[in-house]
Amino acid sequence: MENLKESTDLINYYSTNRIPFLFFTDYELSIIKVFPLSDIPSNIKYEINGIGNVEASTLKPEEFLWKVDPVPKSIYKQGFNKVIKEILYGNSFLLNLTYPSRIETDLSLNQIFNFSEARYKLFIEDQFTCFSPESFIKIKDGIISSYPMKGTIDATLVNASDKIINDPKELAEHYTIVDLIRNDLSQVAKKVTVDRFRYIDKISTNDKELLQVSSKITGVLPDDFQNHLGNILLTLLPAGSICGAPKQKTLDIIKEAEIVNRGYYTGVMGIYDGNTLDCGVMIRAISMRENKMYYHSGGGITHKSILDEEYKELTDKIYVPIIRDDKNPGWRGKKPTLSPTKV
Repeated sequence: MENLKESTDLINYYSTNRIPFLFFTDYELSIIKVFPLSDIPSNIKYEINGIGNVEASTLKPEEFLWKVDPVPKSIYKQGFNKVIKEILYGNSFLLNLTYPSRIETDLSLNQIFNFSEARYKLFIEDQFTCFSPESFIKIKDGIISSYPMKGTIDATLVNASDKIINDPKELAEHYTIVDLIRNDLSQVAKKVTVDRFRYIDKISTNDKELLQVSSKITGVLPDDFQNHLGNILLTLLPAGSICGAPKQKTLDIIKEAEIVNRGYYTGVMGIYDGNTLDCGVMIRAISMRENKMYYHSGGGITHKSILDEEYKELTDKIYVPIIRDDKNPGWRGKKPTLSPTKV
């Protein structure tokens, strides 16, 4: 907890003095790293909405190995059943259940970072990389905005956008997370409103295109928010979209249901440029453990969730957004291989 206080104070100091900085946290808030943009360690790379410490990669592989060995369905089922039980007890209304899956690829973490196209990218040498499409919060001119993302579907399905927008389970899940984020923002801001409800973005991957549903929620911060930016961030973490509601009880259930700590996966990264703040939730991520790569994925569970559908969503999200080289406009990467899974 001392690191938490020191990091909060450091963010407050930088923002009060308008010093640009990069920060990132793990999900458990046991690690918070804060660096002035003028002094980023050489083992860390970042890119946030086109701003970063690396140049865009122009050369991409014509194809690459991408083999997925998903978390066994039997393991997922154990966690799923526990979560459903807690939901039926009334201890949670929505819970984001995630697991790591083993992957094999001939790309390094560094290459995946360099080649991926995403709004929020982070690379920590020999440890972790992420390529996330999800914004957490943005602060500009005293307005704080959050963009919770809930709902994913294969874009190639017939009437995919209508299916996900009209799905009762997805609608209930989205209502719950929007309400949670609205309540979170109300702790630090006034005049909190839902500006856009359930709009669709298209995400391109190495294998397919996905549709993802988001909303936009805004609020007005106090005039002196720059002096308390670290406290504002701490109040909002962990991000509501990757845990559930009610927040604290759901966090306790997640700790019991998931087999390993999430680490940096579903943590938050962001940059402050001296005036504005732009943060993302690290929801698409690969970590390295004992020289093996693990891809983290999952989805929101409600009382309407069906095991097979939720497990499929977990596997559908195991992708890298490496699209194509400009010289090969028809290329979409080598089709991933799903290994047989024991049930």
